[in-house]
This record gives sequence, structure tokens and C-alpha cells, in this order.
Amino acid sequence: MRKQTGFTLIELLMVIVILGILAAMVIPRFIDISSKSRENTAKAVLGAVRAAVAVRYSSNVTYDTGDTIPTTLEAAMFQDDSIPIEILTESTNIEYGDTAPTGSTGGWKYSTLTGRVWINHTDYSSY
Repeated sequence: MRKQTGFTLIELLMVIVILGILAAMVIPRFIDISSKSRENTAKAVLGAVRAAVAVRYSSNVTYDTGDTIPTTLEAAMFQDDSIPIEILTESTNIEYGDTAPTGSTGGWKYSTLTGRVWINHTDYSSY
């Protein structure tokens, strides 16, 4: 008589339960990492927009072209001739105003008095 080898149903169920527990522990961390990644990407793009404003400001001061602080955010200020997408709301809208955002319309908010740029969403206006 040959001895049969293999796994019992109990052993297979235990492996599935253990894999389920591990997945339940890992998935929330992965979701948190994804949201942090989006926030960090948004901060990096915001830094690029602020750098473009600073470069335009220094160019205006150097060549004495009138207004020192740019009056608008223009596509020509960026390498690829387009306003960067604000990744958290996936918008390129620009709102002009001199205070931090008070709503959640998304895109960018630009102060023509100070040259400050914010993400136009109250949850992210501290960046």
C-alpha cells in the first residue's frame, strides 16, 4: 500500500487564515503610503511653481522690466510651456487673491501682491 502525501483541509484553511491576517495588516499601511506619496508629490510640484515665480521675479528685477512680482502665473514660466497639474485635485486652475485658500476648488492660488503660491484647498494651504 502506498502512503498518500498532501495537505489536509485544516492545514490549507490555516494557511489562508494566516495570509488573510497578514494582508489585513499590510493593506492599511500601503494605503497610507500612497496618500503620503501624493502629498509629497504635491509639495514638490508646489516648490517648482514657487521656483518659477522666483526666477521670473529675479529676471524682472535684473532687467528692470517694470513689475517685479509677476502679475499672473503663465505657462511660459515653465519648461514645457504648461501650468503644472496640482496632483491632489488634478487641476491646473489658478485663482488670484491675497490670502490663503478658504475653499476647496483645487488648482493653485496666487497672490499678485506677494508672489506667494498655495495649493488651492484648505486642507493643504499650510504648504
